Amino acid sequence: MRRMPDSPSESDKKCPQCERLLPVTDFHRNRRRADGLAYYGKACAVARSQASRRKRGIGPQKRSSVPVPAGLKWSPDCDQVKPLEDFPRTKKVSGRHSHCKPCHNARGKETAQRLYGGTREYHLRRRYGIGEKEFQELLAEQGGVCAACGDPDPEHVDHDHRTGWVRGILCFNCNGGLGQFRDNPTRLARAITYLRGTTWQRVLIHPGVYQMCSPTRGRPPSQRS
Repeated sequence: MRRMPDSPSESDKKCPQCERLLPVTDFHRNRRRADGLAYYGKACAVARSQASRRKRGIGPQKRSSVPVPAGLKWSPDCDQVKPLEDFPRTKKVSGRHSHCKPCHNARGKETAQRLYGGTREYHLRRRYGIGEKEFQELLAEQGGVCAACGDPDPEHVDHDHRTGWVRGILCFNCNGGLGQFRDNPTRLARAITYLRGTTWQRVLIHPGVYQMCSPTRGRPPSQRS
């Protein structure tokens, strides 16, 4: 049986920018769209991007001065061709960011410095919804010490993982300890009971003479104690 040629609706697509019927190969892929193709044709998409950059006062996009072999990628800021593994992963169609990891990190720090005055302010705002000012105010209310153990100069924000609300400022050990106990008061209470009930205690049996005794066993761990 003779095969009929593909209809235009299956092999072609109309670009709303130039209003021309173009082959589907003239469109970038876009998995988020129903047809799996970008809205504009490649040439029109490039022209729109360049016009947008000019309108925002951004210079033209850089291009690699040397051919980029398969399996490699060019990083614009450092102008180097590197393996794909040197680029952070992303959900974009390409699967990788445009800049290599060192350049990507440098850009992130520059943005945090420009918008928030530093990376610490950025992370505090992003993770806990507070800034350095609120952090210092909360620490002052605690007397400048860890809210749990009382050690001076704590640096870690503690928050409720269910609600996201900030509870206080803790030292590294207390913050990590609460996380290990999953913020569960029952687990913490059982741990306290365990420590009080099974920990070996030094008992004074004679002036200057101590013996290690267990509350549950009632005898020292060894005859030398």
